[in-house]
Amino acid sequence: MSLADFYHDQLFRDCLPFWFPRAVDESHGGFLHCFDRDGSLVDSDKSVWAQGRMSWMLLTLYQEHERRPEWLAWAESGLRFLEQHCIDPADGRMFFHVSRDGTPIRKRRYAFSESFAAIAFAAHAAATGNSASADKARHWFERFTDWNFTPGRIPPKFTNARPMTGIGSRMITLVTAQELRKHLGEDPTFTRWIDRCIDEIRTLFVKPDLRVVMESVAPDGSIVDHFDGRVLNPGHAIEAAWFILDEAMHRHDSDLTKLGCDMLDWMWQRGWDQQHGGIFYFRDLHGKPVQEYWHDMKFWWPHDEALIATLMAHRLTRDPKYLIWHEALRAWSFQHFGDPQHGEWFGYLHRDGSPSNTLKGSLWKSFFHHPRALWRCKLLASTGDVIT
Repeated sequence: MSLADFYHDQLFRDCLPFWFPRAVDESHGGFLHCFDRDGSLVDSDKSVWAQGRMSWMLLTLYQEHERRPEWLAWAESGLRFLEQHCIDPADGRMFFHVSRDGTPIRKRRYAFSESFAAIAFAAHAAATGNSASADKARHWFERFTDWNFTPGRIPPKFTNARPMTGIGSRMITLVTAQELRKHLGEDPTFTRWIDRCIDEIRTLFVKPDLRVVMESVAPDGSIVDHFDGRVLNPGHAIEAAWFILDEAMHRHDSDLTKLGCDMLDWMWQRGWDQQHGGIFYFRDLHGKPVQEYWHDMKFWWPHDEALIATLMAHRLTRDPKYLIWHEALRAWSFQHFGDPQHGEWFGYLHRDGSPSNTLKGSLWKSFFHHPRALWRCKLLASTGDVIT
């Protein structure tokens, strides 16, 4: 079986059938997503992230693979649920966590629900030609960037004694702007945000002298030599790397290719578990103990992101090491996260690769990271550039 066929089968015969149609909430709209190993519902609460992410994923498949009416209908149900139940009328921001019927439960100080709504409405605009959805995509992108980049807008989590800034808002702004450009067309606003975020990732978080990508730094990019300042998130950095490699492909830019590959190389070396395989969740910059107790666990999403990154790096450079890494990662991931009996991936493993529990979906895990990786890897492997 070719690599492209492998990823096609994993997406359409293993992953998608686990989620649909069981994830569609026929009673209240939107998506249920907190499922146990066999697909039984563990919790009926809904992540607002998941409503946008799952709608986007369905619309991506609808537009790029096959225009199945049910995919469009399910995605539109998710978008309606977002608009009807997930916006706080007090300030126009989105909630993070709601009940099954949409009763608000939690709104976080940081804002990412808006970014996932933006990409979902943009994909809907491209799939249907709906100009109102295009306007909504731009609106939510503006709300997202305003909240994350206007000084003083986000309520502080800590005192001002030790200010830090994180890579997360930059990388999500980057990929959101890329998605809006893809679906809504070239726009100077999108280009400015892409350029700004790549520049800030490069100048603040990428440390060539240490061969590392930092998760958090002081506002001037310097290292904060404490627990929170030293912690590394290899999966996050590798995800950011493929966003930059994707931009390198879009622009045919060799400098961006080098930047993305450097980020992947350094964080693969720091993140790959030489003893048990798989990617550690957290590492310390200087090899010191990490205080988070889940630091040596293996979460599903860093492995999905690394599958994309290694295949993308191979396509851009033809360096065989990336295909070697990809195959080692693919073998380990599908052996340990995969569930041949019921489909999909477990979300959370112990260091040795045994499941820490049987969850397939949660407030964090939904129909997003894994199907996105399967879809992107299928496309990358279909180019003919990958030796299989």
